[in-house]
Amino acid sequence: MVTNQEYFYGTGKRKTAIARVRLMTGTGAVVVNGKALEEAFPGQGLQTIILTPLRLTGSLGRFNAVVKVAGGGYSGQAGAIRHGIARALLRTDETLRPALKRAGLLTRDPRVKERKKYGLKRARKAPQYTKR
Repeated sequence: MVTNQEYFYGTGKRKTAIARVRLMTGTGAVVVNGKALEEAFPGQGLQTIILTPLRLTGSLGRFNAVVKVAGGGYSGQAGAIRHGIARALLRTDETLRPALKRAGLLTRDPRVKERKKYGLKRARKAPQYTKR
């Protein structure tokens, strides 16, 4: 689907997922890793998350998005795509910055899984304490 048409690029990240987003003028089709959005993310909730920046700026039917996403799970990938679309939209029109910023779509979500510590079962869960 990617042609020699002019596009706007944005990189999005969330947890361990990285999304490379290309926005082109079109009908509003979103292709993720060669599949349609509905096929790649069957859940309605994740589709809503992904399309949030387009819906917020009123450009849902104006752009086609071609996305390559790797790493993480479904939720992390959806968040990365949302971040990438928001950044790409910013390159199309700089006047969208206040709306995207207010919705918190330009900020990379810094929350990642905390590492496991020695002597503990998980990051913070300690083994049961025994008095005697």
